[in-house]
Amino acid sequence: MNLKTGVIIALLTLIIGSLFIWLGVFNISATEKHWPVTTRLIELVRERSIHVRSSDIEVPPLGSAEMIRSGAQNYEAMCAQCHLAPDMEPTELNVGLYPQPPVFYRSDHSVYDPAAAFWTIKNGLKLTGMPSWGASHTDQQIWELVAFISELKGMGQDKYEELAGEGTHSHA
Repeated sequence: MNLKTGVIIALLTLIIGSLFIWLGVFNISATEKHWPVTTRLIELVRERSIHVRSSDIEVPPLGSAEMIRSGAQNYEAMCAQCHLAPDMEPTELNVGLYPQPPVFYRSDHSVYDPAAAFWTIKNGLKLTGMPSWGASHTDQQIWELVAFISELKGMGQDKYEELAGEGTHSHA
């Protein structure tokens, strides 16, 4: 391919892309699901971005009962409306979000990388409804959430209520 052909292809791509955007071909509505190729591309971008940015995070010990209990109390106050809790019916917020937030107590949505979970909770995710909790919580409080979420897979309602209890969530 010569330079002239390359420039023509680049200009046509720019024109077609501009028309695609200007004419509103892509429906940004949360009620309209992404095209399969768009979903795959977004998932790839998300996974690679999180992996690259979380790869050098040192994971502290996460197993202490107090850490898990504190994380459970914050989860109940800050996360359950979107990510649900054991035996919790879907909420208006959970149903209305697209993409759907993971439901951590179900086996198909378990935390597989604590560093990635920490990074995600701390920084949030654009265009998903996932807020950045790093602005209002310490790293310790975020690690407590990660510790709890790591324990949440397969948890029953009784255990959840015991951990989340009547405690209060804490802010920085």
